[in-house]
Amino acid sequence: MLYVYLLVFSVSGVTCSELLSRQRRTWIIDTFSIEEGHPGPFPYVLGKINIERRYRVYFELYGEGVDEEPKGVLSIDRATGTVSVHKAVDYEEMKVLKLRFEAKRTDLSLDTKLGVEISILDINDNPPSFQRDLYEISIGEERAQGSYLLSVLAHDRDKAGTPNSTFHYEIKSMSPNPPDAEFFINDLGVISFKGCLDYEVGETYTVVVEAKDHGEVVSLSSSTTILIHVQDGNNHLPSISGQTGTDKVREGEAGFSLVRLHVTDGDSPNTAAWRAKYFIHGDEGGHFKIETDPETNDGILTVVKPLDFEEGAERELSISVENEVPYFSCKVKEKTSSGLWTVDTSGGEADSVQPQFVNLIIQVEDTNDPPVFKVTVKEAKLEENAPIGTWVETVTAVDPDTALNTSFVYMIGDDPDGWVTVDPETGRITTVKPPDRESPNVVNGVYTVIVHAVDNGEPPMTGTATMLIHVKDQNDNVPQLTVDHVDMCVSEGASTTSITAFDPDDEPFTGPFRFELLGEAKGKWRLNTSYGYTVDLMKEPSVYAGPHTVELKISDMQSQFAFYNLSVTVCDCSVTPNCRSDRAIVTKMGFGAMGIVFATLFILLFYGLILTLVFQKLSSLQATDEELGDYQPHLYADEGDSDTVSELEHISIPDENLNPSALQDLGPKFNQLALVCKPQQIQN
Repeated sequence: MLYVYLLVFSVSGVTCSELLSRQRRTWIIDTFSIEEGHPGPFPYVLGKINIERRYRVYFELYGEGVDEEPKGVLSIDRATGTVSVHKAVDYEEMKVLKLRFEAKRTDLSLDTKLGVEISILDINDNPPSFQRDLYEISIGEERAQGSYLLSVLAHDRDKAGTPNSTFHYEIKSMSPNPPDAEFFINDLGVISFKGCLDYEVGETYTVVVEAKDHGEVVSLSSSTTILIHVQDGNNHLPSISGQTGTDKVREGEAGFSLVRLHVTDGDSPNTAAWRAKYFIHGDEGGHFKIETDPETNDGILTVVKPLDFEEGAERELSISVENEVPYFSCKVKEKTSSGLWTVDTSGGEADSVQPQFVNLIIQVEDTNDPPVFKVTVKEAKLEENAPIGTWVETVTAVDPDTALNTSFVYMIGDDPDGWVTVDPETGRITTVKPPDRESPNVVNGVYTVIVHAVDNGEPPMTGTATMLIHVKDQNDNVPQLTVDHVDMCVSEGASTTSITAFDPDDEPFTGPFRFELLGEAKGKWRLNTSYGYTVDLMKEPSVYAGPHTVELKISDMQSQFAFYNLSVTVCDCSVTPNCRSDRAIVTKMGFGAMGIVFATLFILLFYGLILTLVFQKLSSLQATDEELGDYQPHLYADEGDSDTVSELEHISIPDENLNPSALQDLGPKFNQLALVCKPQQIQN
């Protein structure tokens, strides 16, 4: 029981003697407390405040529960000081009501002012409540007993530290309720289990957890539901049940499937516990791979690297299979009243399952293999301009198909300049043409020949080797000028131009070169230096403008030489900086102008000829009626009648009025008439 605390705030309008006198008087105030949730009826008397006075006083009450929230709970009788309760209060909302008590005289002056606290007594009116009404988790079937699953949390709003707010957890129900698994919860709300979970027994467990307080009068409780989904674990090993496909493969082939292995698995399809993983053992050469069909869980064995019959006619492989997640086993051995149960997780069941591997023997079928050169890239040396028939090198190949009794011959596959030939039986390579190191097919001094070995199998197969021939250079080329014509300027002093030479040969058969002037060069031409790849030709002032020829001798480092006539054009460079370009421009302009003139004349002549012919034709047709007389045209043939050929009639000329000069023109006119009227085949 809680008591009312009285605080004297002030006493106004009294003297010291009066205060001492009042201290000897008795103020009687009952102890006040309110029980929360009081059922009524309302109002009911809570208590009475008594103050002994010789004079009449009136009582007033203010504060929480009166004119402050929660309003309307309390009231006081002004004349008697009786305090009444008008409605129930809630401890969880207000644990103490703080009020002010005043006693006033009849003249309304303040006699006494006191502070009053009324305690609210808590009752067990709140059950523990969970944070959530439903919890849901998923766990693996292989989860070990005693492991943490989840935590639940409840809270009681009643007064802390009292039996009303103290509670405990317990599992009220579990469905399904298998004999080998049991869920439990500790004082902190942590849920776990003991025993073994089994997906085949229960895919989802529904567990109801209750939180119950320890109220003295009444005990309240609430519950929450937990859905525990069990995911299927790998407690069944995959078992190889059969195979389809072929165990034969042709050598040299790859990229196709041979065998399909079939497995069975008691775990849930399309889960990690059901999906199979296959492993190949004994494939040292890495010729095979095996993949899992995601739809059927079959293992598909594929050839990824060609096999060679000559390395073995059979390949023995061992294929093992397991699941994506490890196998587990759990069996309850003993149930105890406290603590975890005794379980066996050693996986002893695996010993009773059929072996998880299969042996395969792959048959390799022999095919015609190409001959193989012992050295696929061979190098040789050869002198430039070596005589025909010079031995270069010998290549050797072998045919791996000893069981097929095939033979092969050598032949040249690629010889850009046709230098060599190969003996089809021995592989001996000799020249059929003198080698030329300056050939465009010689790159950095190396000439490349491709040699084939072709067998007589079905189909014929070809092996290839590359012959790299290093050609040793000879001094078989003379120095050459890069240009055969140069320009120079007319000047009062000496003028120069550059002359450059080159030699296709390699060192030491090339430059620097020695240049010499020949002929009548003295007094006209000279060289600033006679040694190098480029020298300056200098013209003396006495050389006149126009074309000139300078005779040169150019020698390489081995004294191989050649003579050249260098054309030199001397011109006035103040007019044009380049003599040849000036002439070229003039020539181009002259030809262009002449072309325009000739084209114009041709057009005029053509049109003149056309007009003349037209005029003659019109003149020949314009005959008067008097000239024609009564002459009627003769019908020689109908239009379109090409089969009938008619000869022209004789032309008669009357004697009268005969003009002798007309006889002179008779022949040509007659011939012209005949050509017009006579058919084409007669003309021919």
